[in-house]
Amino acid sequence: MNKKQALISVNLAVFLFATAAPIAKGIHIPSIGITFGRVFFSSITLLLFCAITRQNIRVKKKSHLALLLASGLVLALHWWSFLESAQISTVAISTITFSTFPLFVTFLEPIVFHEKLRRENVLIAIVVLIGVFVTIPEFTLENQMSRGILVGMISSLAYAVLAVLNRFLSGQYQSTVVSLYEQGTAALVLAPVVLTMSLQPTGMELGLLLFLGIATTALAHTIFINSLKHISAGLAGIIASMESVYGIVIALAVLGEIPSAREIIGAVIIIGAVIFAQTRNLTT
Repeated sequence: MNKKQALISVNLAVFLFATAAPIAKGIHIPSIGITFGRVFFSSITLLLFCAITRQNIRVKKKSHLALLLASGLVLALHWWSFLESAQISTVAISTITFSTFPLFVTFLEPIVFHEKLRRENVLIAIVVLIGVFVTIPEFTLENQMSRGILVGMISSLAYAVLAVLNRFLSGQYQSTVVSLYEQGTAALVLAPVVLTMSLQPTGMELGLLLFLGIATTALAHTIFINSLKHISAGLAGIIASMESVYGIVIALAVLGEIPSAREIIGAVIIIGAVIFAQTRNLTT
């Protein structure tokens, strides 16, 4: 896979990620239950895939195992907070606040990998953040939108940490193996909590959970991690900002959630920054 193919792959993964919030709005169980269903079905899918393809899933070092388990915990936090934000507010708010994570990655990546902080990446991340702020309504803790924003920011920070961890792990193991450990850990962590809840999803909701687990999680997460072997977590994070745009369009088509003028303006700013980042990366 070359850099151009990696960019195409990460955009496909981001589009699949964007379907998660609209689908979750159609599942009427708590977000932690949706998150568990998502990682449970994903883990089974990945385990079967690794078994069929005879991939070696053994961990090379104890330190690597610790990182894989830690990334699984972070993944569980990210997906719970992301879906919770969508449930208590809107798909637009959830995906737009999530789009701030490249800003966190921009500063985390140089610290972890001892790389020079590029001024260009900082400026692009700031532009993306401006696009996010444009879309956010008046901030007050007394309404669900504001709570959705706060929970969405937790999701954003968690995903930034996960992206940096995955950049290192993707250089050590196959992307499917990394995904298997992360999502398996998330499922094991969430299982005791879910078992104390009385969840009764309908047949349709189980079908949606299967789609979340297989398409938007096992497939998309594996594709995204694999792309990190060829592009930086910072660039992948900037591209992932497109999830807010995809999410708004899908929510409009499927749920009838009409974006406000502020959301449209913010989306345009984000798209512009993402296209610029990808174009610059292909020519350097």
